[in-house]
Amino acid sequence: MIARIEGTLVGVLRDGVLVDVNGVGYRVLMPVSALARLPAAGKRASLHTSLQVREDSMTLYGFSSAEERDLFEVLLGVNGIGPKAALAVLGVYPAAELRRVVATEDTEALTLVPGIGKKTAARMILELTGRLGALEDDGLAVRGRGGSRTTLAEVHGALEALGYSPAEVRSALDGLAGPDGETAEGLLKVALRRLAKA
Repeated sequence: MIARIEGTLVGVLRDGVLVDVNGVGYRVLMPVSALARLPAAGKRASLHTSLQVREDSMTLYGFSSAEERDLFEVLLGVNGIGPKAALAVLGVYPAAELRRVVATEDTEALTLVPGIGKKTAARMILELTGRLGALEDDGLAVRGRGGSRTTLAEVHGALEALGYSPAEVRSALDGLAGPDGETAEGLLKVALRRLAKA
């Protein structure tokens, strides 16, 4: 098992990176959110990794923290969730926020992830409950109706109220993630700018 690699970041790809480790180039697939935290090309990069072996392939997935990697592997244990879907989930929700989504049984928030429908979201809630560890108090509030809506879910509801179609809403929210403490209002402004350019 390759659990960590460190080397020179050769370049950032659409879905990952190429890292040179002593003359060997490793293609590592990563969540969109982790790609944004990488150093510039030519700099040293250290990634926590998970090697997934299939009958016809060996694929290396990379993460900015061991916690994120471990969460990826927990997600793979959910029936119907493969590596692509697990990366998509982590691209939308940081670890602590995903714990809150599961703890509050917010299936609507999970449907904001591309490729995750209501049935899959409900199954994820069921299978992940009790498996993600204790919630960490990092100051990110879970608020809204019944105290169960996350910030992205609030933005989702606001866009729908403005008359945007489900396809437009999904497109505007795809990969949308702000820094810790980002407000729904701030993210809504970003989403509306995306829709204006579309």
